[in-house]
Amino acid sequence: MLALIAGTGDLPPALVARLPAPPVVCAMEGFLPTVIPDVTFRIERLGSFLSDLRARGVTQICMAGAISRPPIDPGAVDEATKPLVPRIMDAIAQGDDGALRTIIAIFEEAGLTVRAAHELAPDLLPEAGLLSRSPVTMTARQDAVTAEQTIAEMGRADIGQACVVRDGFVLAREGQAGTDAMLARFALPDEALTDLKDGSESPAHRLMGAILFKAPKPDQDRRADLPVIGLQTAKSAIAAGLAGVVIEHDGVMVLDLSAVLSALDAAGLFLWVRPKGAA
Repeated sequence: MLALIAGTGDLPPALVARLPAPPVVCAMEGFLPTVIPDVTFRIERLGSFLSDLRARGVTQICMAGAISRPPIDPGAVDEATKPLVPRIMDAIAQGDDGALRTIIAIFEEAGLTVRAAHELAPDLLPEAGLLSRSPVTMTARQDAVTAEQTIAEMGRADIGQACVVRDGFVLAREGQAGTDAMLARFALPDEALTDLKDGSESPAHRLMGAILFKAPKPDQDRRADLPVIGLQTAKSAIAAGLAGVVIEHDGVMVLDLSAVLSALDAAGLFLWVRPKGAA
């Protein structure tokens, strides 16, 4: 039996819709998903939560959706979780990939097999190539090389999976708030996309012609936190004035691909599913 630890966002419902049998949907308190959970738990009772899963006959677990680092209430830690507290605290202090590796190890030690979302729903990983009508310019191809190097640097620090590049310059890097929040800083209404009175440029002008590049961190454990884009990402890219979106082949899931392509095609942006290291 499969348990889905569901966070926020569109990935959990997309995954549930593709599974052949309903999973046991689990959610951490404070991060309720759009799918109705069967079980809610607190990090201070992780040990008891694992025991409950085993009692329900759960043998596999998948983590999907966004969950921020929860605060720990020492007074709420139960007896079954006390032995795990040092490792939980260490995980919270690490970067995202380091934290997830620790949590995955705890699940595995409890006898649970951790499954990746894209392993359960392989159609979420699109085929390689240009999927949109708009072409990829030579400048965008060169910017993708710079962006790939930037993600590698960010990955070594275990921060972020996306960046915005134009003409070889990195204009924005993804932070804890995510890709859409990064792009939202540059989105302005159409009437604002003109030079300001002092002769400076609007934030959106600074992204005109840039690319959004998204890829996993190098050597990350791909059973959790594999990057995702969807219709909102496409809308954010359009609002920010980008030229297109580049994602790493076999490294980024796409939700509702047809809707994403429709939006990008209508706005004249490209979607390139780029093999790692491609020119």
